[in-house]
Amino acid sequence: MRFEFFVAGRYLRAKRRLSFISIISGISVGGVLVGVAALTIVLSVMNGFEDEVQKRIVGTNAHIILLSHDQKGLKADENILKRIEGVPGVVGAAPFVYSKGMISAGNFSDGIAIKGIDLADEKHVTDVSRNITPPIETLEPAGGRGLDGMVLGQYLASSLGVSRGDEVILTSPLQGSATIFGMIPRVKKFKVVGIFSSGMYDYDSSLGYISVRAAQDFLGLGSYVTGIEIKVKDMYRAPQIEDSIIRALGGFPYTASNWIELNRNLFSWMKTEKIVMFVILMLIVAVAAFNIISTLIMVVMEKRRDIGILKSMGATSRSVMRIFIAEGVAVGFIGTLLGSLTGFVGCYLLQKYKFITLPGDVYFIDRLPVKMEAGDFVMVALAAVGVCFAATLYPSWKASRLVPVEAIRYE
Repeated sequence: MRFEFFVAGRYLRAKRRLSFISIISGISVGGVLVGVAALTIVLSVMNGFEDEVQKRIVGTNAHIILLSHDQKGLKADENILKRIEGVPGVVGAAPFVYSKGMISAGNFSDGIAIKGIDLADEKHVTDVSRNITPPIETLEPAGGRGLDGMVLGQYLASSLGVSRGDEVILTSPLQGSATIFGMIPRVKKFKVVGIFSSGMYDYDSSLGYISVRAAQDFLGLGSYVTGIEIKVKDMYRAPQIEDSIIRALGGFPYTASNWIELNRNLFSWMKTEKIVMFVILMLIVAVAAFNIISTLIMVVMEKRRDIGILKSMGATSRSVMRIFIAEGVAVGFIGTLLGSLTGFVGCYLLQKYKFITLPGDVYFIDRLPVKMEAGDFVMVALAAVGVCFAATLYPSWKASRLVPVEAIRYE
């Protein structure tokens, strides 16, 4: 062992004449511990929220949306679906129709985003069917007779005052018949066969699902659809697979977008928030670092004679500086290690027992989500030790500048 580390270790273990210094050292360790633990827990909770949002967005929407520049839409025949599913990384594909309109029931009305889907195909690309209550297999009327079925988002259904079995009227201002009195919008009745709950207010307050055939008939699309939803094996490779799909289809008139592009602003905001929280909570570690500075300054004052003796015996200024750097870094390392363990235990308990509840009417979940990532723990630990190391430089440099004769003159 280098003698600098040996001396630093003795200084840490020895009983000091000034017990106040030991108290400040303990406070320094505690400050680093609290800062590191708070950082790791907060970052893990933010990771949990981000993961929940991703799951709900991707669960309601497909990873990739294939569209066409043709104003009529896109023909989703078996040939194009097979070419898409033949692209490496693609798990499934399903055609859909999308439009906006107005929905009314009794004396209530609201705007609605209509999506025509085939539930059997939709199971391969999204989690929509899992979020429908009660579970249903099709949106087509039983036996081909009666009203076409519609699934409404829970908040939209609540605003209309309807439930399963009620009838609603869908109106499309984009389609209609020309008369001498002007354009008459197209109107059609549907029967509510289920309620949809994704956990995302934007979806649950505006979306309604009907069958692809009913959407095509209502909007006058014929055999065309709005686009094709595509699910891939690795959703983070969606941009690369999107390019491969366009190439497989021959390029124009096809175009595509992926879930990362469509939600770029949301996830950029989450990333920025995470960085800001990291910087703010690092101030706790910075306060502890100031305690380390004061501790080392007082240790230098207490050990003036020791420093003078070491220098008179041949210790260099660099060696003296290393002694106090090692002592300060050891305090920071102990605090960082204990803080990381505390943060891990705290996150584990939050994950397992979920004892912190959230108001379900405000958030889309009722329990605090936690997702621990090793990278965050390593980053926080390195940053904390780095701050503590920076805090040791000035008092260690001052100790190295002591002149041996001046240090032991009055001893």
